[in-house]
Amino acid sequence: MRSPSTGRVEVPFSARFHSARSGRNPDGRLVEGLRIVRIGSRLLPVVTEVAPTPPFDHRPVMVDEVVALLAPSPPGVLLDATLGGAGHARALLDVAPHLSVVGLDQDPAAVAAARNALASYGSRARVLHSRFDRLLDVLGEFRVEGLSAVLFDLGVSSPQLDRADRGFSYRQEGQLDMRMDTTRRLSAAEVVNEWPERTLVQLFSDNGEPRFARRIARSVVAARPLLSTAELAAVVRDAIPAAARRTGGHPARRVFQAIRIAVNEELEILPDAFDAAIGALVPGGRCVIISYHSGEDRIAKDRLRHAATGGCQCPPGLPCGCGATPIVRLLVRGALRPSPAEVATNRRAESARLRAAERLPAPAPPVAPTGDPLSGSQP
Repeated sequence: MRSPSTGRVEVPFSARFHSARSGRNPDGRLVEGLRIVRIGSRLLPVVTEVAPTPPFDHRPVMVDEVVALLAPSPPGVLLDATLGGAGHARALLDVAPHLSVVGLDQDPAAVAAARNALASYGSRARVLHSRFDRLLDVLGEFRVEGLSAVLFDLGVSSPQLDRADRGFSYRQEGQLDMRMDTTRRLSAAEVVNEWPERTLVQLFSDNGEPRFARRIARSVVAARPLLSTAELAAVVRDAIPAAARRTGGHPARRVFQAIRIAVNEELEILPDAFDAAIGALVPGGRCVIISYHSGEDRIAKDRLRHAATGGCQCPPGLPCGCGATPIVRLLVRGALRPSPAEVATNRRAESARLRAAERLPAPAPPVAPTGDPLSGSQP
């Protein structure tokens, strides 16, 4: 088989910045409302006044498309690998009574919000604090032998962006954190203040800022220690020539994205997680992946195409001679994008790309020879 089978689609800022400062800060000094403390050789900010925590109110992206693609899945368990505020899960539970949900999220705040949102569904919804690269372990813990559907809604959520203390946003003053799982050790403060310049150059270059990666990394290292998101954003802004800042959106956007990806190992864990999820699907089970970054989408496309061709390496245009066996069919050609109406009401949906596939039945085993009845030979 040379190409994946394809079914038809089944669904008819500007910001103000503080000037960056370089040089040492004595322990305990207040900078931009943040108290700085020394931990070993590291100077890190500590928030001394925390604003009330807003509700984890996340608007699901492309929810109609997700429901249309996953609701026809066979009866059984839907794994929502990135549960968030449970918007997709609730929509599916409402229209697909034959499905139950096992939801994972690495953000403790999202887990608490999802448990509250799904409480009324009783035993049909189970929520666990876990990163999705542990999905096979989780299925074993819940004694789930096969998945009817799986959903990955990647990237950072609106509640994470909107809370300044999480450190994801270049538009708000906050500490350099960016951890989706706040129980993990590595934070943006360590990446920004301790990683070597050459490592930062590679990080920025690989994640959408190749033209000015070296200039930005050099400026970040020269300005250490950087203590807040506003300081980092200002350093990035000043490292980019004024003419280049006039187009392409906020100059710090890609740098913050690159650091967030590194802190949370977002791209590293995707290939194995996608393969594991596809492998866990029962025949007819469906997988939907929504990505928001070219690196995420590239990996999603690669793993789904690999599953849809069986990993065939034969020359294009020729029949497959390597014996590759496809295990999924693609449900959409290319990637679906959100409708103009959705983008108009939710600008953060604009970069979303959705890909989907359905698990094929296992191929029939070869028929064993029956022997030659005239010669009396046995198989």
